[in-house]
Amino acid sequence: MKGPKGVFVCQECGYESAKWMGKCPACASWNRFAEEVRHEAAPARMSGRRSGSGRGLASAAVPIPVGQVISGDEERLITGIGEFDRVLGGGIVAGSVALIGGDPGIGKSTILLQVSASVARRIGPVLYVTGEESARQVGLRAARLDAECERLLVLPETDVVSIIEQIYAVRPALVVVDSIQTMDYAGLESSPGSVGQVRECTALLMRVAKEQGVPIFLVGHVTKSGAIAGPKVLEHIVDTVLYFEGESAHAHRIIRAVKNRYGSTNEVGIFAMTDSGLEQVENPSEMLLSERPGGAAGSVVVASLEGTRPLLVEVQSLVARSVTGTPRRTTTGVDYNRTAIIIAVLERRAGFAIGMEDIYVNVAGGVALNEPAVDLGIAAAVVSSFRGVPAAGGTVVFGEVGLAGELRAVNHADVRVAEAQRLGFGRCVVPGHNLKNMTRRPKGVEVVGAASVREALDAVFTGVRS
Repeated sequence: MKGPKGVFVCQECGYESAKWMGKCPACASWNRFAEEVRHEAAPARMSGRRSGSGRGLASAAVPIPVGQVISGDEERLITGIGEFDRVLGGGIVAGSVALIGGDPGIGKSTILLQVSASVARRIGPVLYVTGEESARQVGLRAARLDAECERLLVLPETDVVSIIEQIYAVRPALVVVDSIQTMDYAGLESSPGSVGQVRECTALLMRVAKEQGVPIFLVGHVTKSGAIAGPKVLEHIVDTVLYFEGESAHAHRIIRAVKNRYGSTNEVGIFAMTDSGLEQVENPSEMLLSERPGGAAGSVVVASLEGTRPLLVEVQSLVARSVTGTPRRTTTGVDYNRTAIIIAVLERRAGFAIGMEDIYVNVAGGVALNEPAVDLGIAAAVVSSFRGVPAAGGTVVFGEVGLAGELRAVNHADVRVAEAQRLGFGRCVVPGHNLKNMTRRPKGVEVVGAASVREALDAVFTGVRS
């Protein structure tokens, strides 16, 4: 073995340097470098013979034809919590490692404790490892959530080797580690939460999960920007990455899958925070539109698609005369740069003089919308507020706005229209190409196609007196 080697690692992004630096060249953070001591093994030596035997290397996997690889559906554990199973692609895959992150107090420990209790009652023993709380604190939360179960085992431990020993001894159906930043491996001299500790502890737990076929959930802290703390390689190691979204001012929470080797990405599960824990929301569109004011200027309903689930969401806008030389733009729930482009298109291509106006755009309910189909909803909400005229009653819009002012088609238009019909909306303004290609048109819904954003806006305000 070679002697120990010191390397300085950025605790924000994992960038490595041979010497200490004040500012990280990768993520531009200051004073985040910490030294880690590593022991490097000497490279394996090759023998002088050219034959296949006696090469002096450790045995490795043998390549096999892809046709001989056993394929088929992965075995999944059904938790009994439908929204959680939906995000994972139909249940928990045996031997998988999932990482779940979110803001402090958002409900990560709550949902995992509820999932643990459900799996313990339905399938078998569950090992809940708590590194941040005592066993008593977890027990009090379990009592509040009605998650008490004899087969739900709480282990207050931070040493990853001891945790692995308990996994071999208990052979649980599921393991939850809360959180990975508190885990410690004695083989590293760095402190818990450092890049080296997080990376090594995750790798050890991943190896156990694959060998024993036990699924493991890791809770991860997040940085100020909302990303999971630690090196980006942590998200590459695990099989599934889930983000817990929501705001403390709103009751609902959204679990979003941003990586899933066993299912669809960008799938979401929607929950409501109550006194007894997180409850599933079976009709999220109705919940998001429950407080929508009727006949209000600047309010437009948009048909969005989260994974395979259509959602009807209210987009609000407020346009006011700017009192400064620089107009203000503020967005919540939609991309700021995308909104700025739509505003420019409205002024240049559609003829609305809104360049010197303060414009505020908000998605009601605290939902974050990222897909281009929301463009038309933003444009309609801004124009509605600017003109002081509400959109026509019972109208839902969706479509991507191009820089030339054209309205581009989006995917799964028929699913969006069907969701609007289910909630009682009688009119949909959609891109013209989507209207031509729609094979199924729900009865009772008027579908209006538009080729440009100006034509779409005329259809949105048809029959409304200004």
